[in-house]
Amino acid sequence: MSTETLLILLAIIMVGTYFQTVTGFGLGIIVVGATSALDLTTVAVIAAVVSLVTLVNCAVALPGAAKQMDWRAVSAVVLGVLPGIGAGVWLLELLSQSATSLLQGLLGGMIVYSAVNFLLRPAQKTVRSGHPSFVVSGFGSGLTGGLFGMAGPPLIYQFYRQPFDLTTIRNMLLISFAFTSALRSLLIGVQGQLSMDIVLLAGIAVPVVMFSTVLARRFPPPLSAAAMRRMVFGLLMLIGLYLIASALAALF
Repeated sequence: MSTETLLILLAIIMVGTYFQTVTGFGLGIIVVGATSALDLTTVAVIAAVVSLVTLVNCAVALPGAAKQMDWRAVSAVVLGVLPGIGAGVWLLELLSQSATSLLQGLLGGMIVYSAVNFLLRPAQKTVRSGHPSFVVSGFGSGLTGGLFGMAGPPLIYQFYRQPFDLTTIRNMLLISFAFTSALRSLLIGVQGQLSMDIVLLAGIAVPVVMFSTVLARRFPPPLSAAAMRRMVFGLLMLIGLYLIASALAALF
């Protein structure tokens, strides 16, 4: 990898880290999406790097956040994520490329519909959802993560509609993604796919991730809670459109 390519990649990781520290998500989709669009490296390599640096981002962003967390909801999510990842990986091996692309397109359509629905009627729930709904969203997160390498949308939609403050939502998303990233990194390591190039690239990115995380904690964007939610669901809609476009490109 050339020095110019590395600097561009680090700049993208810095932007993604800042956004994720503020909202609780975004590092994966921003880095993987931009890297793929610019053809900086393979999806497999950058996805593995993102999993590793996500752990660093969470380690710096989460200290002192234990009191601003709904641990029952987080536990329910983790309970759903475990079988979801297994089911997603199994389906990925079972389904043909065209069937997987079709599912990806349907997922994108559902995400766009949900995001548009929220943007038009951006009211939060007045009562916290029941325990089973968090298990289901966790399973959906694991399933989409295993199938498409994108675990965020089900949890983002679930958490941002709850009657929680933004700090609690961010913390819950970060701890959930820390768990899924640790599990994914472990699976990659066991399969022998965690190469020295991946470890080295992640190591180079660590100072950038730490700096960007601290920067976001000290200087968050001056947005109201309502504006932040609109921004989040606007990005969620873009993720859905990205999934649809990727599916159509693979099918045709």
